[in-house]
Amino acid sequence: MPGTINVLIVYHSDYGNTEKMAKAIEAGMRSSASDTHIELKQAVDASPNDLLGADIIVFGTPVHMGSMAWQMKKLIDEAASLWMENALQGKLGGVFVSGGGFGGSGGGAEMTMAGLHANFLEHGMLVAGFPKSSLGYADGGLHWGAYARSGSHDGMPQGISDSQLTAARSYGAHLIDVAERLYG
Repeated sequence: MPGTINVLIVYHSDYGNTEKMAKAIEAGMRSSASDTHIELKQAVDASPNDLLGADIIVFGTPVHMGSMAWQMKKLIDEAASLWMENALQGKLGGVFVSGGGFGGSGGGAEMTMAGLHANFLEHGMLVAGFPKSSLGYADGGLHWGAYARSGSHDGMPQGISDSQLTAARSYGAHLIDVAERLYG
């Protein structure tokens, strides 16, 4: 991957929290490599063809009942034809989620992230987790990727914190670092 790194960040956002995370990840990537070409797309506006030109594909979704939003799942299902062609093999994938979580739990965040990683692995992609030594990890990270708990302890939406957005920026920078190491 000499030259410009092409990134596609695809996300779905119910209350704007996942979108804020997508923009923070983009900012972290730009701070790490200014010549990076980054495209943000909402899942409903993305197609399998959008995935082809990206060196790094990042999926973000709110957690819906312990899984990803149907808008993200629809794109994944539509991209099955790319699996048949091995078209995404060798690309780098990363994931991020937001979730309300009832009573302080992640509400299925890890299962959602694992499902997104599994999709990338099915395509023969490489996946990047989130090292615990990264800036902001303690407030907005899981080993699977960036995570923002967006609900109060009774499960009601409350937004995400600046420290969680710091973690998302850190994750974006980490993805660029991994891509540069992998692809030179």
